[in-house]
Amino acid sequence: MSTNETAAPSAPAERTAQHRRYLMCRPQHFTVSYSINPWMEPSRPTDTDVALRQWRTLYDTYLALGHEVELIDPLEGLPDMVYTANGGFLIDGIAYGAKFRFPERAAEGPAFMDWFRDNGYTVAEPVEVNEGEGDFLLVGDTILAGTGFRSTGDSHREVGEVFGKEVVSLTLTDPRFYHLDTAISVLDPVQGAGGVERANIAYLPSAFDEVGRGILAERYPDAIQVDDADGAVFGLNSASDGRNVLISPRAKGFEAQLRERGYNPVLIDLSELLLGGGGIKCCTLELRGGSR
Repeated sequence: MSTNETAAPSAPAERTAQHRRYLMCRPQHFTVSYSINPWMEPSRPTDTDVALRQWRTLYDTYLALGHEVELIDPLEGLPDMVYTANGGFLIDGIAYGAKFRFPERAAEGPAFMDWFRDNGYTVAEPVEVNEGEGDFLLVGDTILAGTGFRSTGDSHREVGEVFGKEVVSLTLTDPRFYHLDTAISVLDPVQGAGGVERANIAYLPSAFDEVGRGILAERYPDAIQVDDADGAVFGLNSASDGRNVLISPRAKGFEAQLRERGYNPVLIDLSELLLGGGGIKCCTLELRGGSR
C-alpha cells in the first residue's frame, strides 16, 4: 500500500442472535399513584390502554424474534408489577427473590417468588434489600451489582453467596438512573483470549461514581460509552439477544453506535411506561434454567 492510500475501515463484527426466555406482566393495572423515583409524577395523567398497546408491541417483537415469553398474572394494587426485571434474578434454575426498598412494591416480592416455585425454580429467599435484575446484571460469568438508591451493598454479598460467582459492586449517583439496568446494557457475552470472560456492554459513564467509572473502563475497554442525551431517554434500558438490541426510538446516538458495531437495533416505544420510571429492560426478566 502506498503512503497515499487509506486502509478501508474494518467491517463490524458478525453478531449471532441467541435464544432467550423472558418473564413479562401485562400492565393491566398500570398507573402512577405514588412517587418513588424522579420519573413518577402522580399529578400527570397516564393512559393504561396506551401502556397495554406499547407493552404488547414489545411482547410480540420478542415472539417474532423467536424468543419465549412467559407471563405472570398482574395483581390489582401493584401498578409497578409490569416491571418484571425487579422481581428477581435467575441463573441455572435458581431464583434469588426480590425484597423491595419501598413499601408500595413490597407485595411484589412474594408474588414473584410464588411464580418461580410454581415454574420449577429453586427459590433463594432474600434477607437483604434488593430489586432483582434491576440491579444485578450477568455479564459473562460475572455479576455486576448496583447500589446507591435501591439494592443495598449487603445484597451484593448475598447474591454472590447464592450463585457462587464474582460480584462487582458499582455505585449509582444520579437519581434518574436508580437501577443498574438504566445505566448499563449487556449486549453480547463473548469468550476472550485464554479463556478469560469478556463481554460487550454499553454504559452511561455519568451515572456512576469515579470508582465505578474506573472499574468499567478497566474491565470493559471495548464497551460502548453512551452520552447523556441517550441515557436520559432510557436508551440503555434495553434488551439484547446478541444481535438484535431492543431500544428506545429516541436514543438516536446509541442506535448509530450499535449499527457501527454490527448489532441490529429494534426500536420499541414504551413512552407511557416511562412515566413510571421503566423501559424495555424493566419490563423483561430473563429466565435462565428452570422448567417451562
